[in-house]
Amino acid sequence: MAPPPPPPPPSPSSSLHQHTQQFLSSVLSQRGPSSLPYSEDVKWLIRQHLLSLSESYPSLQHKTATFTHNDGRSVNLLQSDGTVPMVFQNVTYNIPVVIWLMETYPRHPPLVFVNPTRDMVIKRNHNFVNPSGLVSIPYLQNWIYPSSNLVELARSLSSYFGSDPPLYSQRRQNPNPNPNPSPSFNVSGSQGLVSSGSIRPAIPPRSYPPSPYVSSGGGGGGRIPSPSPPQRMGSFEDPAEVYKRNAINKLVENVHSDVVQLRKTREGEMEGMFSAQSVLRQRGEEVSNGLREMQDEKEGLEQQLQMVLMNTDVLEGWLRENEGKLGRGLSDLDVDDAIVPLDSLSKQMLECTASDLAIEDVVYALDKSVQEGCIPFDLYLKNIRFLSREQFFHRATAGKVRAIQMQSQVTSMASRAPPYGLRHNFWLRPIGFEEAIVMFKDFKIRNILFFMDLQDFKT
Repeated sequence: MAPPPPPPPPSPSSSLHQHTQQFLSSVLSQRGPSSLPYSEDVKWLIRQHLLSLSESYPSLQHKTATFTHNDGRSVNLLQSDGTVPMVFQNVTYNIPVVIWLMETYPRHPPLVFVNPTRDMVIKRNHNFVNPSGLVSIPYLQNWIYPSSNLVELARSLSSYFGSDPPLYSQRRQNPNPNPNPSPSFNVSGSQGLVSSGSIRPAIPPRSYPPSPYVSSGGGGGGRIPSPSPPQRMGSFEDPAEVYKRNAINKLVENVHSDVVQLRKTREGEMEGMFSAQSVLRQRGEEVSNGLREMQDEKEGLEQQLQMVLMNTDVLEGWLRENEGKLGRGLSDLDVDDAIVPLDSLSKQMLECTASDLAIEDVVYALDKSVQEGCIPFDLYLKNIRFLSREQFFHRATAGKVRAIQMQSQVTSMASRAPPYGLRHNFWLRPIGFEEAIVMFKDFKIRNILFFMDLQDFKT
């Protein structure tokens, strides 16, 4: 059996593409001080953009080089150096360009420079190229991440350069022109993806069809011709392609304008949301404070509830203890005999409280009588003065008795003994001499009598 035929040798294009992949994978995977200043989340997209550019435009080689900013900063960046073809008057020319991928690529467009050789000059007052070689075309101005890419950029460069060539040649006339020139120019001398010298395109000789790089006058080798504008290319372009390109540019401009407007709208909405968030945070603090106050009030009410329940137990025990002492029906019960003081303090408290309430009723009746004109005002003042003095003594005495009873009650509760004194007065709060004075100041017309009788009360 005959041996299988050997595999065909790899083509130069496939070898170059493999070399490009290895180079990009190596430089984009570096870490540390020597790493490229691109964001980690877009390095794969940068690699894909450069690989696609190599497949579509093999004349563009990728390498790393030092870029110096206007402020003097130097940074190591990726660049594509080579030529971009253009068609002018049905002849293909190669325009030398350098495409720099800046630190923020691909979120922002790259920098593109026309890189003329020593025998070329940049056309004055060019629409898309300034005297320093910086290119500014609508595709760069309307760059949209992530849809914009390098392949479309190179196509746009070819289109705009073909409509308005940016370079003119100032080379001397070739004394032995090639009688059979070819309109296409091949890039030769490539020694690898990263080479010490830049690959420069071959410029067509003077015997070629009219070229934007060649002066139209004879003789005078090396003279820079006056840069007359190139002929209009409208008759050589397909109207459908022109309409399509213009429509795409207009659509991109409209989309860019809509994106800017939408961004402004969203920023306004975000400001409103931030304001609402601040208001909600403030209201949240107010709600938290309200909940804290309600919790404190709840704890106070629970303490009062415990006191009420304890007093209820005491009252129910007193009722159970005294139900059997009635001895007869409730219909024959004398109200005055329903509560019997246990000791002298309880009896004194009962008498003082009854006298106080009775005097309060009399004062109320006198107030109503003087308002209706039933008694003269001088008689009213005389009686009020007498009653107020007597009521003050009853209330002061009751306050002192209440203080003694409360002290006894605390002592008895501590020793788990029955409370001392009248059981129906367990809710009465003890008061001192100062509080009795405050109570006295609230009586009607009593503030004029207080200072007259205070010294008598103390003695």
